[in-house]
Formats: sequence, structure tokens, C-alpha cells
Amino acid sequence: MRPSTAFAAAAIWLAWQAGPVPAQQAQGPCAPDNAGLTLPQGFCARIVAESLGAVRHLVVAPNGDVFAAVRSGQNRPGTVLALRDANRDGMLEVAGRFGPGGGSGIALAGGYLYFALDDAVVRWRWADGQLEPAGAPDTVVSGLLNRRQHAAKTIAVSADGGLYVNIGAPSNSCQVQDRAPGSLGDDPCALLDSAGGIWRFDANRLRQSQADGTRFSTGLRNVVALTWDAGGRALYGVQHGRDDLARLFPQLYTPEQNSEKPAEELFRLEQGGDYGWPYCFYDPELQQKILNPEYGGDGRTVGRCANVRQPLVAFPAHWAPNAMLVYRGTQFPAHYRGGFFVAFHGSWNRVPPQQGFNVAFVPMSGTTPGQWRVFADGFRAEGRNARPTGLAVGPDGSLYVSDDTSGRIFRISHRGN
Repeated sequence: MRPSTAFAAAAIWLAWQAGPVPAQQAQGPCAPDNAGLTLPQGFCARIVAESLGAVRHLVVAPNGDVFAAVRSGQNRPGTVLALRDANRDGMLEVAGRFGPGGGSGIALAGGYLYFALDDAVVRWRWADGQLEPAGAPDTVVSGLLNRRQHAAKTIAVSADGGLYVNIGAPSNSCQVQDRAPGSLGDDPCALLDSAGGIWRFDANRLRQSQADGTRFSTGLRNVVALTWDAGGRALYGVQHGRDDLARLFPQLYTPEQNSEKPAEELFRLEQGGDYGWPYCFYDPELQQKILNPEYGGDGRTVGRCANVRQPLVAFPAHWAPNAMLVYRGTQFPAHYRGGFFVAFHGSWNRVPPQQGFNVAFVPMSGTTPGQWRVFADGFRAEGRNARPTGLAVGPDGSLYVSDDTSGRIFRISHRGN
């Protein structure tokens, strides 16, 4: 090895041992084209990691290390990735790879790293600066309902030791014959006994089963986007709405109406709350919940839906909300603080062109949401196939966005006006 090469290798090794450089120094320049993204004035972006596989949810440690949940893909096993900018070039390198399989949800809380597989939640004891676990994980809960449709589990851990798990319903609208034209709904929907809601477990108790948990909220088809508010006191989520109104009930809905209904709904999730699935959906044209056609709805009837929880925000139909977080950083302008970012994976169930594939922002004043808007767009521009999936905020206040289709992580920063 030539002396210059040996010196460079030694420098990288010393940087690795020292840990990541402080975030405000390591950020590095943004891409000249902002990695193809369209952002508000004063913001810029770059791609900081690539070729990661189906990277789903993210969490950033206080020292700037990024941990990513990766689902299993075709000929590619899932894992947890530990990412660190070891050579201080602004890019994140894979520094560790571990875990019992692929998953979607991930959280750092109370000195533990939690990871949600499709049928279980596990954890490792964790310290800041650690890149790989010392041993096998402990199982917090196993035996979670795991069927092909909406199998991915996402999690949120509360300050008082509650582990909240989204258990998506393995169904579109709880039809007797799922997604069959004209099939009526199971009434009452038996799936709600084990899915279609948020379950609460004890985050510090091991070897629980689903029966050990309590159903915290019900009537939720699939809340992949799940987070706490700025004070850590209230749980919020955005639901994936149902599909196929026009295909299943063409006598009631046109393809154009199917493109705009139902809304994707942002809720404040409360103990014992019923949010209406599968009996109801939110119609953005009528601005209210109405009865699903599987349960006697005719496109206008409210019926039993008068008694279920209404959304705080209604987003466009079929955008597929996959992550949500409250902005607690200080890098972005003040009006972003305490508001929600939502990552939309993008639609498949619209009259072309498909829509979504962006990150939206919802300003919050206490518990009252303001007018939402698209914050980051262009993930799918010019033939690119990026689909936003996970969100996290770094210690410097930058916003990280994962893309589970091309295996990339974007970092969005504010550089002033």
C-alpha cells in the first residue's frame, strides 16, 4: 500500500472510531438540482444513501447515526441497517446490519432500539454511538396477526412505557368475499377483533402475545403513519383509505369519483375511539363520513357513521400515507415547529395519472391543524420511481426521507432565504 493510501485509510479508521462528525459540520453541500426535488424557498436536498433495498421507517440517534428498517424483497432479505457518515463526506455508509428478518417499524426509546417485524416486535438494549447489538434481541410481543394484505407493523413508544402497534386489517372493506364486485360486508366485521386498529402493549414486558395487549383504537383500516405530538401526550395517525369503489359498485361510483374518494384521514387517536372502518368512509365532496356501499350506502347516506370519529385533516384519495412525524427541530423556520410531516407512498387506484409520491406538511396550533400543503415533490418526476416511505429528523434539524423503491435516503435542509 502506498503511503498516501495508508494515510487516508488510517484517517478514515480514526474518524470511524471517533464517531460521526457533529451534524452541523457533516451536513455537506446540497445537490445542485436538490436531488430532483421541488422544495419551498430556502430549502435544499441531497441523496445521502443509496442501494439499501426496501428501506422503510427511520430513526436518528442523538449522535446522528441513522437506523433503517428494511423489508424483505425479491432475493434480498430484510434487516436493520445502521448508517453513519464515517469519512465526513456528507454521505451515510452502511456501518452495521443486523436483526432477525425484515420489518417496517423502528423506534429508539428508553435506552432500547425497537424493531417491528410483520408478526412481532423485538428490542435491543442500546447506547448512543452503538452501531450493532451485543447479542440477539429480546421479544417484546409475538404472534401478531400476519396475513398477506397490510401485514407491515409500525410502532410508537410513549414516555410512560406504552408500545403502540398498528395492526392493519387484511381486507379492503371487510366484504364476505374480499374485493369481489357486489359482495356485501361482514356485519359486524369479525376482523376488528384482531386487526383494523391500534393495540397497546407494555414496552418493558417481554414475551407478550397479542392477547396480552389492549385494543386502544378501532375502526382503522391501516395506519402505517403513526406518531406522537410535540408534547408526547397525544397519538396521531393517518389512515390508508379503502379502494375500488367504482370497480366493486359501478352502479354507484364512476372511475372519476373513485379517483377522488375516499379521503386519506388524519386522526387524533384516543383510547376507545372508533374511526369507522369498514362501515364508513370520509367523502371529501360531502365533507362528512358516509356509509360504505357494502353496508347499504348509496353515496350519500350517513346512517351509523354519524357516531364515529371524524378526521382532523382530509388528504386526497389513494395517496397512501406511510409515515408521519412531528417536527421538533429548530433548523426549519418557526412555523414548522410542532407541525406534522406526512410521507405519501403514492397511488395505484386512480384514473391515470397516479398521484401522491410526496411529503406534505400540516401546521399545528395546539391541537388545531392549519391548511396542509405539499412540502417536497418530484420524487417521481421525469420517469423516476421514488416512493417516500419513512421520515426522521436529525439532531441538526434536517429531515430524512426514505424511498423503499429505489433504496435511497434523502436529506432535506434549510439554508435560509
